[in-house]
Amino acid sequence: MAYVQNLFEKNYIEYASYVVKDRAIPHLDDGLKPVQRRIIHSLIEKDDGKFHKVANIIGHTMQYHPHGDMSIGAALVHLANKELLIDKQGNFGNIFTGDPSSAARYIECRLNPFAKEIFYNPELTVYEDSYDGRKKEPVTFPCKIPLAIIQGVEGIAVGMATKILPHNLIEVLEAEKKCLLGEPFQLYPDFPTGGLVDVTNYEDGLGKVLVRAKLDVSDPKRIVIKELPFGCTTEGLMDSIEAAAKKNKIKIAGINDYTSEEVEIEIKLARGVHSKDVEDALYAFTECETSISVNLLLIKDGLPEIMTLTQVIEYHSQKLVAILKDELENEKRNLEDKLHARTLEQIFIEERIYKLIEEQTSKVGVNTAVQNGFLPFMDKIKREITEDDIERLLKIPIRRISLYDINKVQKEMKEIKERIKEINFHLKNLISYAVGYIDGILEKRGKDFDRQAEIISFNRTDVRDAAVRNLKLKYDSSTGYVGTGLTDGDVVCDVSEYDRILIIKKDTIYFVTNVQVKQFIGKGILYIGLADSDTMNNIIFNILYKSPEDCVYLKRCRIDKFILEKEYDHLIPEGCTFLKLSTKNDLAISVDFKQKKLLRVAEDLYYVEDYLVKGVKARGVRLSPKEFSAVKFVKSKRS
Repeated sequence: MAYVQNLFEKNYIEYASYVVKDRAIPHLDDGLKPVQRRIIHSLIEKDDGKFHKVANIIGHTMQYHPHGDMSIGAALVHLANKELLIDKQGNFGNIFTGDPSSAARYIECRLNPFAKEIFYNPELTVYEDSYDGRKKEPVTFPCKIPLAIIQGVEGIAVGMATKILPHNLIEVLEAEKKCLLGEPFQLYPDFPTGGLVDVTNYEDGLGKVLVRAKLDVSDPKRIVIKELPFGCTTEGLMDSIEAAAKKNKIKIAGINDYTSEEVEIEIKLARGVHSKDVEDALYAFTECETSISVNLLLIKDGLPEIMTLTQVIEYHSQKLVAILKDELENEKRNLEDKLHARTLEQIFIEERIYKLIEEQTSKVGVNTAVQNGFLPFMDKIKREITEDDIERLLKIPIRRISLYDINKVQKEMKEIKERIKEINFHLKNLISYAVGYIDGILEKRGKDFDRQAEIISFNRTDVRDAAVRNLKLKYDSSTGYVGTGLTDGDVVCDVSEYDRILIIKKDTIYFVTNVQVKQFIGKGILYIGLADSDTMNNIIFNILYKSPEDCVYLKRCRIDKFILEKEYDHLIPEGCTFLKLSTKNDLAISVDFKQKKLLRVAEDLYYVEDYLVKGVKARGVRLSPKEFSAVKFVKSKRS
């Protein structure tokens, strides 16, 4: 048993780690999941400037991704529809309608120049063996932008998940630029489907956002949906609207979808219903408004880590500087190698060193002759002359020597030296160079990435506020049942299925419950009414009760706070007897006193409005110290 348990735990940990790191969660460095990275790598290998059949790219990627063509094809289409890294040709589906793409053999794609610019640098990329050991694939690309937060990503692993919303490329680069310059920055999500977004609780990428469709309500008899909330398609949105209409939550006459390149869903309203009356209900009962929770989880240093947007931008700002530094140093090394080779060629040809090898009969003699020939010119040569250098010089054909252009070579060497000098300047001013690099991208791509989603502030629509009160709440005093499905009983009020009702029993115990089709609450109920905020704030309960000393008391209170389904204590003090309850305000209280000697007044009148409204736990006010025989509410005679 212990062996099986240990085996299970070991295999589970290995499987969980594999799914987290190699399947579902993107890497912080390049913002890609493994399947996406392998697709990009395949597109780089196949790149010849022309479009390739997606089926061919899928087949090529299977050399690196051992999980089947379906996952590769879906990931490629999803990546292409981001319209950032991949040029596409053919039907790749529609992000607005949710229509799928055509078969992989009919559609084509290629890597665009921007992707090559930010990804491709094989001299700086670390490679590892593919799953079968026959190929090399990148561990991560040296990506120059924080791709994960630009494209957005979702992934579910074992025991964890990531949900990163997409952000505007230009805004992200501007934030990265400000970070490099030590200036404050703030980022909010942007969606390709447009719509409205409330970022009040975004919390730097770890909170949530409210997203809404953009509605055109200018026509009182119809509503046109122009932009979708993120994560929603026209088909799903229409289904939610039709479902709400069937449940009588909204009143519409019909709905049509005219979406093509742009979203256009027309909602025709029922007779007597106007756009403004339906707008809140659409947000409350359909997918026109949704809440999206965010979890910015990425692989960093081989481990999953929850990060904030600020941390991602700061990391990538430093990463950009490091990559640009490596590129400059690598270019400098290559240029110095080239300058060294050109210098040796120039001396070898101009000083006719090649003539010294004519009388040599061995390889060692040839190499020694060439080495000795360079000795007078070592002040022009910055490095040691190696055997590889000599081998390269000896391979220069006679025709090239005879056509050697001194001026052309000197011009080339001058350009190399100027470029090395420029690189040295950039290496001393890396922050300015990185800012200049970002400015270059902004200048080239700025016009292509306008913000799509509009940032506004709005409160989430409460279904109780938007619901139509089209149900009759009845109470049957003979059976003690209350509900919207009773056939007998008196109508209490109009309610919706989302409403709550306040019930006060005959012993003045009270509670709040949801509206139900049928519910037993008992006989002799004192009060049943809506428990919405407007009603509870406006209603004053006037309660008459008798103390053990036979004195009459008046208590005035509001019930404006409650916990659903919790029974609260009596509204009157313990040991007292309930007499009357009323919610009217233009009242007076008529009290008849017991007849006693020397009692001149047998009846008195008290006006309710003369007494203060207090909390539910407060005691009432004694109207008179005299014992009474009868008490009742009467209409106030004050003008």
